[in-house]
Amino acid sequence: MTKTSFSRALPAALLGLALTAAARADTTDYEFQLVKDEAKQGEAILDVRLVDKRTAKPVPNAVIFAKRIDMAPDSMEEMTSKIEQLPSPEPGIYRFKAKLTMAGGWRLSLGAKVQGETGTVENKLVLKATK
Repeated sequence: MTKTSFSRALPAALLGLALTAAARADTTDYEFQLVKDEAKQGEAILDVRLVDKRTAKPVPNAVIFAKRIDMAPDSMEEMTSKIEQLPSPEPGIYRFKAKLTMAGGWRLSLGAKVQGETGTVENKLVLKATK
């Protein structure tokens, strides 16, 4: 292989490698993270970041199709509350309004589809409601 053909082949090989790595992305490469893990009891606004763990960058435009909030951390999984999705304040941040009816541990369960990926991103996040 001549030096000229090698210099042309190298960028093509690197591009192929990058595309192969991107194609191997999995839903386990993504995770939800609470922006704050504490909220006031009552009507609460909860911000959650969706992150690509490979790059640590926020992931915008995911479709949240499952959401639930309950008191499982305090052994009261049957104690659920209403939760509603609100407009996103910025790309990669997903906002929810929930009624935290009592102080204690709450679990926020989310399910989402990330554009371009097959499968579902699912996480269970724990936060604390304070008086």
